[in-house]
Amino acid sequence: MVDPTFLFVLFSLLLLGLGNGVVCLEEKRVLSLHKIQPKVQRTVTGCFSQKSRRKMDATILEMKHRDDCSGWTGDWNEKLQKRLTMDDQRVKSLQSRIRRTVSSNTQDDSSAQIPVTSGIELETLNYIVTVELGARKMTVIVDTGSDLTWIQCQPCDSCYNQHDPVFKPSASPSYQPIFCNASACQSLQFATGNSGVCGSSSPTCNYVVNYGDGSYTHGELGHENLSFGTVLVKDFIFGCGRNNKGLFGGASGLMGLGRSDLSLISQTYGIFGGVFSYCLPSSERKGTGSLILGGNPSVYKNSSPVSYTKMIENPQLYNFYFINLTGISIGGVALQDQSFGRGRILVDSGTVITRLPPTIYKSLKTQFLKQFSGFPPAPAFSILDTCFNLSTYEEVDIPTIKLYFEGDAELTVDVTGVFYFVKSDASQVCLALASLEYEEEVAIIGNYQQKDIRVIYDTKETKVGFAPESCSFK
Repeated sequence: MVDPTFLFVLFSLLLLGLGNGVVCLEEKRVLSLHKIQPKVQRTVTGCFSQKSRRKMDATILEMKHRDDCSGWTGDWNEKLQKRLTMDDQRVKSLQSRIRRTVSSNTQDDSSAQIPVTSGIELETLNYIVTVELGARKMTVIVDTGSDLTWIQCQPCDSCYNQHDPVFKPSASPSYQPIFCNASACQSLQFATGNSGVCGSSSPTCNYVVNYGDGSYTHGELGHENLSFGTVLVKDFIFGCGRNNKGLFGGASGLMGLGRSDLSLISQTYGIFGGVFSYCLPSSERKGTGSLILGGNPSVYKNSSPVSYTKMIENPQLYNFYFINLTGISIGGVALQDQSFGRGRILVDSGTVITRLPPTIYKSLKTQFLKQFSGFPPAPAFSILDTCFNLSTYEEVDIPTIKLYFEGDAELTVDVTGVFYFVKSDASQVCLALASLEYEEEVAIIGNYQQKDIRVIYDTKETKVGFAPESCSFK
């Protein structure tokens, strides 16, 4: 006879795990494939309808995947595959920049600063919000790896196509250019890796940001009133781009959430206290997430307490959000590696796929295959080498993946962040983690593994927090 207590516990676990097509049974979850398979969408679905609201000293912005902004008229499988290829290029460029910065022997710390901005691959920047600049709505791409916020401006020597009207500074009475002798012009070196450019014919401070894929934005610094709903930021410093090229998906520009003096977080420190957080939606095609400016935890909707870990400070790499990875478990089985607790891992909203040192990734892959067995294999693709053909399955039982950090903080990867669909019919579905090329390269937590997680950046207390949350703006 079955123990009634056992049945009660089992039934309770099932009830707790129901939702979003997922059933949790101890250290495994059942993934309903049809609920997360990419859906082809060929029209724009209201990219610029993002909302904002003010609650308990925090400003909450609706966040969407930028595919809602750009639409897609080509082959959807090609798009999914291209995203991985661009992600690989981004990470290689990023690693190169970090190596060059750390190995620099210069005595001038300010000139040694080369932030993530210089190595970004714009195709991988996936999430957008809407703000008001000079009383005009602008949809911008969000990036924790950039510092300078910029938008396209008229007159424009060379601009890519965007959905909003291009900002015209001459039509705004509150816009003012920034001159070469201003401190903001001197801050460009730290924020962008390039010094301000000043010509003999004009006292205006010009900026240059070059990206790792050949994209760029050139223009002048200016200040303008920036609004988040009812919250006004006067004289916000930003780049007014006159010559821009890149894969920006129809957005007006980019919002920099890094840590330098020119970042949005630093410029709004007096309002939001240097704290921001986001929750990325589990589906790229359904629902929305949120970007919260301000640190009042009562506005979060996390389903369990936030666990915090301290940032690892490095004067040369100050713009990066580094934390200490102390362990990983697969299906409740802890991986063993001597490098745990000795190195740093970068939390980044721009990288898509999480990268791990080769020895850690090998151990993770071995344990995952041990627990996820009996499924037909599929060819590897790009950076992903552990792939399956799941086209004949409606659901699969997958091991839970947890990352652990200094201070007993942990991040449980949402079930939608475990597999990457190389093909939308699930005939080529891959484990959504990848190996770095070398052990000494910097590990990265990508945005694919941050879905349905409230990720909190507290620059005042120099800590990063994680908590599971069913992401929604409502």
